[in-house]
Amino acid sequence: MELITHYAQNYTSSNKPCFFPTPKFYFKLYNIVSNACKVAKANQYSAERWVYDSFLVGQALESVGCNIFINGYENLKKISSPCIFVSNHMSTLETFFLPSIIQPTINHTFVIKESLLSYPLLGPVLSARNPIAVTRTNPRQDLTKVLEVGQEKIAQGESLVIFPQGTRKTEVKTEDFSSLATKLAKKTNVPLIPIALKTTAWGFSSITKDLGKISPEIPIQITFGEPIFIESNNGKEEHQKSIDFIVTTFKNFA
Repeated sequence: MELITHYAQNYTSSNKPCFFPTPKFYFKLYNIVSNACKVAKANQYSAERWVYDSFLVGQALESVGCNIFINGYENLKKISSPCIFVSNHMSTLETFFLPSIIQPTINHTFVIKESLLSYPLLGPVLSARNPIAVTRTNPRQDLTKVLEVGQEKIAQGESLVIFPQGTRKTEVKTEDFSSLATKLAKKTNVPLIPIALKTTAWGFSSITKDLGKISPEIPIQITFGEPIFIESNNGKEEHQKSIDFIVTTFKNFA
């Protein structure tokens, strides 16, 4: 299977909302994830398959009227080493969809919440991509794990996507971002690439954060910033620069 590059570029779509987008989308998502789970359980879940399934999620969103806007993709091609992607975190959407944009150019995995690995269907798929799983209940332990395992992955040529807010938030505030990504970038001497995104088209529900209402009228917007190399002694300047990009870009989203 070849890597699909449909979303691996600056991209703009224009789709019309359909009736009952939420059930239609989740019906398609169930089929995508259940098929992916079968492949993962057979130990055949490759990077190419990951991109393909992520692409299918994007297609499912567009099929119910969601519009996707991707900007700054050229910044992914400005580096020749692994990197640390630092992003705000708004919904389940980015975990499902970002691989279709990033993986064709930069091999990567995620730092995720450990409990996701026990989810039916989704758990085996995530496990197959060897993420760094953290508890989010013991910050010191999580920091140590990300720094230690993150250095190993970077040394092996794998980039990481980190959500330093710690949990999904519909607002973007500077004070909510930890410096974890910057610390790891400094230790491994690789650049940060900030990602500003607005993905509340995939909403929360009163029961679960994962399966909320799909709102096609809210644009899905993803913008990549320029690589930021850690040159200061403590990385504070670069950390602030990456967060300023996310906050400012988010404020300018429609």
